[in-house]
Amino acid sequence: MRQSAAPSPRTRIRRLPDRARYDAATIAEIIDAAMLCTVAFQIDGSVHAIPITHWREGGHLYIHGAKASRMFKALTEGEACVTVALADGLVLARSALHHSMNYRSIVLYGRFEAVTDPVRKQESLQSFIDGLYPGRWDSLRPITRKEVDATAVLRIALDEAAAKVRNGGVKDEPADLDWRAWAGVIPLHTVIGEPAPARDSAVSKVPATRLG
Repeated sequence: MRQSAAPSPRTRIRRLPDRARYDAATIAEIIDAAMLCTVAFQIDGSVHAIPITHWREGGHLYIHGAKASRMFKALTEGEACVTVALADGLVLARSALHHSMNYRSIVLYGRFEAVTDPVRKQESLQSFIDGLYPGRWDSLRPITRKEVDATAVLRIALDEAAAKVRNGGVKDEPADLDWRAWAGVIPLHTVIGEPAPARDSAVSKVPATRLG
């Protein structure tokens, strides 16, 4: 059942509210489908927005990076805004004004917290790797305690999130329907290219990825 109410005033979608989705399932699906999110935060009064890889475990979005990063320190000390956007199709109308795009997006507010337990941190990093390349973690050189210690893993709860989705066709004015211009939807998909193995790779079989 779709949740109809925004979890907070700042997540309530005001522009085209019929496209709003507040249910956990839709929000999780969009996060899982994307490989990058953008994290916005403040350092010394300046606003920054950084794209970064992410993954999801249950009701949290996770990111990782260098433990010494100023960004990661700022994220645990102040509020952040996380966005994810996926383009699914180009919508071509008979007028320039009514061109649009099919898309899925989320906006998430809150504060990140650090995952500090070494065992839990390693488990989460494994979840990240295996989420991109199923089963790959066990084939890799085991991660060292020093590598785990040098890596920061942060998570943010999905409690204050909203999704916005457009998935439809052309919406032209009735007076424009006879205008002789192509109208319709051009789907957009992410596809895997030709793998380029390292010259010194000891294994020739290309690992599976979650894209196919």
